[in-house]
Amino acid sequence: MMGELVPDIDKESFSKSIIETVNGSHQFTIKGYSLAKGMGSSKCIASDIFTVAGYDWAIYFYPDGKNPEDTSMYVSVFIALASEGTDVRALFELTLVDQSGKGKHKVHSHFDRALESGPYTLKYKGSMWGYKRFFRRTSLETSDFIKDDCLIINCTVGVVRTRLEGPKQYTIPHPPSDMCQGLKELLESEVGCDIVFQVGDETFKAHKLILAACSPVFKAQLFGLDGDPKIDELAVTDIDPSTFRAMLLFIYTDELPEAHEIANSASMHTSFNMVQHLLAAADLYNLDRLKLLCESKLCEELSAETVAAILVLAEQHQFSALKAICLKFAANPSNLGAVLQSEGFQHLEETCPSLLCELLKAFASGDETSGLQSSRKRSGSSIYALDLVTDAAAAESTNPQNRRVRRRF
Repeated sequence: MMGELVPDIDKESFSKSIIETVNGSHQFTIKGYSLAKGMGSSKCIASDIFTVAGYDWAIYFYPDGKNPEDTSMYVSVFIALASEGTDVRALFELTLVDQSGKGKHKVHSHFDRALESGPYTLKYKGSMWGYKRFFRRTSLETSDFIKDDCLIINCTVGVVRTRLEGPKQYTIPHPPSDMCQGLKELLESEVGCDIVFQVGDETFKAHKLILAACSPVFKAQLFGLDGDPKIDELAVTDIDPSTFRAMLLFIYTDELPEAHEIANSASMHTSFNMVQHLLAAADLYNLDRLKLLCESKLCEELSAETVAAILVLAEQHQFSALKAICLKFAANPSNLGAVLQSEGFQHLEETCPSLLCELLKAFASGDETSGLQSSRKRSGSSIYALDLVTDAAAAESTNPQNRRVRRRF
């Protein structure tokens, strides 16, 4: 049976035209200005040639003006295209420098405003742009633009260029980085391992340099002043085996491990419990990225059943951002009732009673912002808030028959 012909689908194409200017500047100093007067109209002093965007340019200063009809009342300044070129489009800026230090320069610029007709076009070599009446000569000679018979002109030229960007036509595809996969295989194969960790009833082999590169704590233990570079075995007593394996996997892969990846450890946790224990381990070994990954994962797991346990963990390890999120979630009137009935809340009362006051403050803060419109919803929660104030430290009470019962809210 012949297979169905599937037409080739071309990849989507794109392109982008970018119009920009290539800028360059030149400073032209005229020393002995008074000696240049009287040379006649249409006679100029030319600057040295300077290059911008592959074109040559020059500044022409006319001390008696370029226009004979002005009878030397004005000085003229022009910028000229000094090399071969056709329809060269450019922006210009001419600045007569204030030499008093006050910064009150005389500026004629295309760069600080939108030109109605666009950039100026110079048709051929010798084409010029500038001002026949750049400055009245009598005013110039009594101004701060001339000092010690010297004046300074700054010129900026911006040549308009257009370039086209599109997909690169000549490329060799390359795969994504697989370094982490290689390191993971190195860990699992135990090739080159030089340290053994005894964690409970299990042992884990690893590489000292990789551990030290990722964890300041391991670095201090293995290579620090108090460490022993020759040590080849360490006992770990404050982390269970499955958590330690998960931490090793992160160190070698830079990723939060999945629960199934630590299934061969004897004390297997659920995914939620694993992340809690892993967060504590990350704090112990100063693995900042792992801490953030765990905190982010726990935020995804927030519910009325889990928030109290996460809040206790955040309080004990001073994870301020995670704690703030938990308090906001738990104090929400739509969540508070279920949170109070959760098993995690009982643990919170017993281990971190100070959090009760913080939860009350969070609830009160949210209650104030909700205004009077939420008053009809306050009965159950507000009654409990009063109980928090009066009985924050008490988790249980005794009934008239001397039986200990759990207080219900």
